Amino acid sequence: MYNVKLYNKISPVGLEKLDPAKYACSEDFDQYDAVLVRSAKLHEVQFPKGLKCIARAGAGVNNIPVDRCAEEGIVVFNTPGANANAVKELVICALLLASRKIVQGANWVSSLAGTPDIGPAAEKGKATYAGPEIAGKRLGVIGLGAIGVKVANAAVGLDMEVWGYDPFLSVDGALSLSRAVKHVTELDELLAGCDYITIHVPLNKDTRNTIDAAAIAKMQDGVRVVNLARGELVDEQAMAAALESGKVAAYVSDFASDCILAQPNAITLPHLGASTPESEDNCAKMAVFEITEYLEKGTIRNSVNFPNLKVPYEGGHRVCLIHKNIPNMINAITTAVRCNIENMGNRSKGDYAYTIIDTAEAPTEANLEELRAIEGMISVRAIEGLQ
Repeated sequence: MYNVKLYNKISPVGLEKLDPAKYACSEDFDQYDAVLVRSAKLHEVQFPKGLKCIARAGAGVNNIPVDRCAEEGIVVFNTPGANANAVKELVICALLLASRKIVQGANWVSSLAGTPDIGPAAEKGKATYAGPEIAGKRLGVIGLGAIGVKVANAAVGLDMEVWGYDPFLSVDGALSLSRAVKHVTELDELLAGCDYITIHVPLNKDTRNTIDAAAIAKMQDGVRVVNLARGELVDEQAMAAALESGKVAAYVSDFASDCILAQPNAITLPHLGASTPESEDNCAKMAVFEITEYLEKGTIRNSVNFPNLKVPYEGGHRVCLIHKNIPNMINAITTAVRCNIENMGNRSKGDYAYTIIDTAEAPTEANLEELRAIEGMISVRAIEGLQ
């Protein structure tokens, strides 16, 4: 029986995929094999020794101590693409909000409550809230992952000219991207050339403050910017100054900030990007699938700190090893395995690597301890009953 600790409310559509004969779920476990989490911050949590994996029902993992998990042999999963449609729809909405002053106009009409002849009074003030159409304008999409590709393709369908920038564009992303999207190779070209800019990259040390004062200075006067990815991708002080000066005509963010809230041409949403029942269901189902595949078969899919690896099972006994990516490790492992190796797979990712071995005979506990004693070995786990 595997214990799964829930750090947030997880969609029942996902949890019902867990076989109750194999899994127990609770928010109260002290000892647990897996974690399902959405937004709860885990950086200060001391994980039990038996924790094997954490699945984030969402794309971003900045609420999880990913590096510490790698050192402790805890595989961290996310659910890329599961919420992509929800975010795409809100980005399209944000482009219209940035253009047409819809929120400002609605707020003004609300202030007219009780005004005699309110209809004509509201009509009279509409010129204040006029704004441009998005058709025919140029949209720059920074980041062409699962969400960025959907945004770019949808904007093409709305008759926008779309430029996309992503130095790490995947093969799948390239194949999914509309041929009408211009793939630019320099971020500065996109910044200088677009009427609207939206950012869709993960937050890390290299992407923090991607849009800062220097980047804004390269943009067109009157540019409109959307950030529904992560608040820290945009330097808030620089954006506030650009809004105040008029350099940026409008900014739509999904992340609350006092300095941005003070700007009349900014619209701040309460992190609504993935807040749809469909998205929550999709993320939960994918997260559950990832932890069950790992716990029951050793398969790693969509890990952010270890390499993805699937080894077809052809019988025998499976041993899963997480270790440092150092020279001669495979030789040390195969030498220490004291039974016939039927099948084997290995992949590395940065400083870490993952190996799956299927053996003809069941490894003894002494044999497993010998594997654990190899220099650079982080964890060794035998999976029994694999079919």
